[in-house]
Amino acid sequence: MPFLFIFAITLIDLPFPGSLHLGDLLIVVPVITAWYASPRLTAMVCAAAVAALVAIYAVRQSASPPQMAALIVTSVFTAIARYLSKRQQREMVKVRREMVQVRTVSEAAQLAVLPPLPREAGPLRLASVYLAAEDEAHVGGDLYAAVRTPTGIRLIIGDVRGKGLPAVGAAARLVGTFRGAARQQDTLPDLAASLDSSVRSDASEVAGPERAGESFVTATILEIPDREPVVRSVTCGHPPPLLLRADHVVTLEASQPAPPLGLAPLLSTTYCTDTFSFCAGDTLLLYTDGVIEARNAIGAFYPLVERLTTRTDSHSTRLLDHIRDDLLTYVGGRLGDDAAMIVVERKPFETGAGAHSEPDGSAQQSGTHHCRSADPAA
Repeated sequence: MPFLFIFAITLIDLPFPGSLHLGDLLIVVPVITAWYASPRLTAMVCAAAVAALVAIYAVRQSASPPQMAALIVTSVFTAIARYLSKRQQREMVKVRREMVQVRTVSEAAQLAVLPPLPREAGPLRLASVYLAAEDEAHVGGDLYAAVRTPTGIRLIIGDVRGKGLPAVGAAARLVGTFRGAARQQDTLPDLAASLDSSVRSDASEVAGPERAGESFVTATILEIPDREPVVRSVTCGHPPPLLLRADHVVTLEASQPAPPLGLAPLLSTTYCTDTFSFCAGDTLLLYTDGVIEARNAIGAFYPLVERLTTRTDSHSTRLLDHIRDDLLTYVGGRLGDDAAMIVVERKPFETGAGAHSEPDGSAQQSGTHHCRSADPAA
């Protein structure tokens, strides 16, 4: 089409009488061609347009230096601009391919470090989400895991001190240790002590004995039996879970919270189990500090409890989607720190002997604490 246009203008302009030149219209041909043609075709059209205008002026024995100069300058800059545009497009395609590769590797790393939780486990519905603060990252120093046992399910949610690959490695090692120890240890305090020992051992190997105390993990470890309407927890320096029951949001505060995993030798540590009622229709929300420490444009923290009081659905997946979308909207789409959340919903079931619910909405049961002192030599 551009060559036909140049040919037509040339044939019409050669016999055109007077001083009017249709050849001046050739200046638009290179510009229009550059919109859709390749750099090579654009350069050929520019050369053809200049040659046609030279031929017209030569045959008509007239000269128009300004129009000729305008066409030459326009053609040169159009050809250069089209070449640079094509080069930029190639770079963008390359960058997009690299981003796809990075995203694929990140997704594979997430599946390796944090496999998705089962949607259902006995009488429970589960849902989880990980929101990484780093661009194109899918996993960081936050962690969670669930292990099915003969009597129920054990879960952990935690946050490794630090960022980057060291935090990812520490999270992966702790998740692996939890999956093995959760089936071997009889009680939650024993499990917490085992995890503390593992964190200290890993820190000593990676960072050296002199810096082992600088590595620690805040965590909450839970156990939910299949046949008892309760949840047992050990808190190690981690934000407390939230119990959603009807229109109430109850914070499950630990009676004797322990320090983060990895710091037992530095403090006189006792791991205590707290037992709370967890009946049919109740929902637990576990989260890391990246949720409650997220800030909006004016620096205000995300009011998690207040947002939960206005919820309209307690179904695990829909509730988690609601919190995630609300959190990202609150912070303007970008978090300052990694954030992880788990929602556990108790499905209706037939309670066995001794099972009961709390008619007054209270979440904690009295007289149910089991403690174990951490062995610094472990």
